[in-house]
Amino acid sequence: MKNRPTNSAKRSRLFMTVALCSIMMLIVSACGSNSGSSSQGKISEDKFNVVTSFYPIYEFTKAIGGDDVNVINLLPTGVEPHDWTPRSQDIVNTSKAGLFLYNGAGLEAWVPNFLKGLDKDSNVKAVEVSAGIHLIDSEEEEHSHEGEEHDDHAHENEHPEDDGHNHGSIDPHTWVSPKSALVMAENIKNSLVEADPEHKTGYEERYGEIKQQLEDLDAKFTEQLSNVSQKEIVVSHQAFGYLTRDYGLTQHSIMGLSPDAEPTGQDIVKLAKLVKEEGIRYIFFEELVSDKLAKTLASEAGVETMVLNPVEGLTKEQLENGDNYFTLMEKNLQNLVTALQ
Repeated sequence: MKNRPTNSAKRSRLFMTVALCSIMMLIVSACGSNSGSSSQGKISEDKFNVVTSFYPIYEFTKAIGGDDVNVINLLPTGVEPHDWTPRSQDIVNTSKAGLFLYNGAGLEAWVPNFLKGLDKDSNVKAVEVSAGIHLIDSEEEEHSHEGEEHDDHAHENEHPEDDGHNHGSIDPHTWVSPKSALVMAENIKNSLVEADPEHKTGYEERYGEIKQQLEDLDAKFTEQLSNVSQKEIVVSHQAFGYLTRDYGLTQHSIMGLSPDAEPTGQDIVKLAKLVKEEGIRYIFFEELVSDKLAKTLASEAGVETMVLNPVEGLTKEQLENGDNYFTLMEKNLQNLVTALQ
């Protein structure tokens, strides 16, 4: 009769698997950060030019700006924003634009140096569109059970260059919650109106349309997630803090705020135990980041995997299919309801 592997042997194999997965993810990340070197779009001589740092801001700006603006998105299709850095042509384009819209909250660590590199004669105005959102500090979240007091507004309106000691602990994934996306859309509208008042009426009208879409989406999330029996989700990347906070869920992540934050084998073992104890049936992964660790955890816990999209960007396939922020968030809601029923 063959000897069955001991628990320590199983853990050793799991740790080795996690280590190999982490190495593979670093390779994939390195390849991904170098793909698609140039921004999408060119400066127009006939329209008001706006440069955006990544996809959600680009989509909201296009919707609100309409035919009155020319929007250039810096982040290429299919590229994950955490590792990407701008190229020289991006600096040239932004120097010629009227507005530069970026998320802030520490997402774009390259922004301070990028702004310093702009042409000295540039009139571009840089706007942090997450301003006004009650930001999540992951370190505070970890210690909140100890009864520490926190200032709800301590991190509002902070710029990355002013917050170096907190870099890495502030959750930048504001747009993943429709409630926060509403604040961002209003900031974008206000920025356009201030920078290009000639087209104020159009900006206000189109903002009203996207505001209604976001309010409808918020209402769907609120209604459907209030009726689920399970409230715990396990995700590959800690990108859903605002969504879980705003709709009464709890997030457990394999990796940290950046998808490069590697877990240890012990982290996987603890998560597998939690999955079994809580009766969690799905591990969520995302398209722009390797799913190897999510599948490793799912295999260890004996559960399935499913997509939960942080909407950091579109894949080429999603772009060809006509997907956008709203279709992807609708799919997220469907998957959450399926997993949490």
